[in-house]
Amino acid sequence: MSPILVDRFPADRAAEKRALLAALLGHPAAIAPKYFYDELGCALYGAICRLDEYYPTRTEVALFEIHRLEIAEAIGKGRQFVDLGAGDCCKAKAWLDLLSPSRYIAVDIAVREIAGALERLAPDFPGLEMIGVATDFSRALDLDGLLTDAPALFFYPGSSIGNFTPAEARVFLASIRDYCAARPGSSLLIGVDGKKAKATLDAAYDDALGVTAAFNRNVLRHLNARFGLDFDVGGFTHVGFYNEAEGRIEMHLESVRDQSVRLDGLERRFARGERIHTENSYKYAPAEFESVLADAGFTAIRRWDAKDIGYAVFHAA
Repeated sequence: MSPILVDRFPADRAAEKRALLAALLGHPAAIAPKYFYDELGCALYGAICRLDEYYPTRTEVALFEIHRLEIAEAIGKGRQFVDLGAGDCCKAKAWLDLLSPSRYIAVDIAVREIAGALERLAPDFPGLEMIGVATDFSRALDLDGLLTDAPALFFYPGSSIGNFTPAEARVFLASIRDYCAARPGSSLLIGVDGKKAKATLDAAYDDALGVTAAFNRNVLRHLNARFGLDFDVGGFTHVGFYNEAEGRIEMHLESVRDQSVRLDGLERRFARGERIHTENSYKYAPAEFESVLADAGFTAIRRWDAKDIGYAVFHAA
């Protein structure tokens, strides 16, 4: 059974460019983290997940290995499996045999990544219907017409919920809860990174090899190629740190000199030391995130915690 790819990007690409330019012209300037994920960005993110300093991926994998049968029992078999931020689909693949889903729906902003991943995955599960949904769900989760009325599992691993502000996270999770409420027996399985020592968090987002720095700076190369901008990638350096007061990692690109960038006929001057804010990653104490889930409308919440480092997996229905 060949995978199906569905394009759910908005038709008005001009509006997308206007929003990007408005953010770059702002003070402070900002770039939405969705622009990290071109083909090279996806490869660099995969490398980040293998770094010694970057604990979330291996911690979550270990949690799933230890508690897989218990979690699977909580989920139930035969659900539609909705993989949010599916990437290379490897995280979901470990669950498919055990959960025996009725369908697999992989949702991601990186079109080439998701198409290639499904082509590689399909031969291992020849009887499983597979749908790739290319969309920006940081804007809105649009799965209307793609889900049947059967129960669904929404799978959101990797602590990517931290890219939303807490208020945005509540809205996004409420949209998932609405899909669940319309399909009794549905639920959410989500990985969430916790608050911990600043040194540990700083190292995870500013590694010694500079892979995270390359990932961050690649966003400028991507914008140049996609929108015809003229950023000098070498003119900016990576800054990543834990902001304890806000409970979040912040990533920025800092200008190494006074410089100008052409933005579709406009000029944006960056002073030396001026920053472009590229990403937040909010961290949650377990009780804090349980409150976020409850505010989003989930009532039956279970949690599995890592022993040695603050990280948790939640199942919510």
